[in-house]
Amino acid sequence: MGRIAAAGLTIALGLLASVAQAQGNADAGAVTTAVAERSSLQETVHLDGVIEAVQQSTVSAQTSGTVQNLPFDVDDSVVAGDLIVQLEDSEQRSRLRQAQAGLEEAEAAFSDARQRFERIEAVHERGLVSRQEFDQARNNLAAARARVERASATVSEAQEQLSYTRVVAPYGGILTERHVELGEAVSPGQPLLSGLSLEQLRVVVDLPQKYAELARNERQARVTLADGRVLETGEMTFYPYADPATHTFRLRMRLNEPNGSLFPGMLVKVGVPVASREALWVPASSLIHRSELRAVFVLDDQDRPRLRQVRTGIRDNGRLEILAGLSEGERVVTNPSELVGSDRLNLVTESGTEAKP
Repeated sequence: MGRIAAAGLTIALGLLASVAQAQGNADAGAVTTAVAERSSLQETVHLDGVIEAVQQSTVSAQTSGTVQNLPFDVDDSVVAGDLIVQLEDSEQRSRLRQAQAGLEEAEAAFSDARQRFERIEAVHERGLVSRQEFDQARNNLAAARARVERASATVSEAQEQLSYTRVVAPYGGILTERHVELGEAVSPGQPLLSGLSLEQLRVVVDLPQKYAELARNERQARVTLADGRVLETGEMTFYPYADPATHTFRLRMRLNEPNGSLFPGMLVKVGVPVASREALWVPASSLIHRSELRAVFVLDDQDRPRLRQVRTGIRDNGRLEILAGLSEGERVVTNPSELVGSDRLNLVTESGTEAKP
């Protein structure tokens, strides 16, 4: 095995030399080094998340009528208060006029009852009318007042029914679906238009059951787009129940800065920390990777570079995890191609065999 390792290292050096020569690197530059350091590693599971609108709803009819006007179509932008559906309102206007006439009649009757009560009250104080007549006048006034209040409520209801013929956008956004057409008769509760707002967005992701408890305790997540851009997120909400079909728990995060380039339905990557452990790190640029061989140059006490075969783990922000072959505190060369063709390259492999390119 020692001879095989030495032969592999020699081949690696030969390949490294050919690459350096192809790059015109015969004259060695300055060699830089770094110390293998041990630090904590946060293991993260990466899941697919979906962007969705916080405000998305379907507007339904609140009165009956025929669709008279649809000013906007699907994919059109609207602002809060825009008229989006107009219903034919002749029936509602007729009911409003009837209610207003009833109110006027009730107010006239109330005025008459009040005048009669005031006259009877004046003579009752002088003892010219009986107690029974006085009580009857007072009761008639109270009944007239109640009829006015009832007629006023009827007018308010008729006005509200008339206002329902004008359907306006509850918030600014995009219309996503139209459920009715011009001339179609609608009834209360029937869907008219669907839409959503792009001003408030959130990310939803389904967490596997084995990660759910830790993620709920840590409450940390990193959301990135396909181009690597990190999105700023706000409050995290965990659903208190699992999906019976997939046994996953849903996580929801508010996006603080939608910035106009994000839309509902887009896929994002959600990184959720699931474990923490200690790891040994070196700069990723120090690795020599040829075929199945992975190695680094290690400087001994006399600053002589030696090629050391290593077993590697993950990469993280320009760092490389070393699983075996290197100890904490050892110095590695971060630009190994600079050693090729230099006077410092007098290698001794771990098997004790010298190898020169």
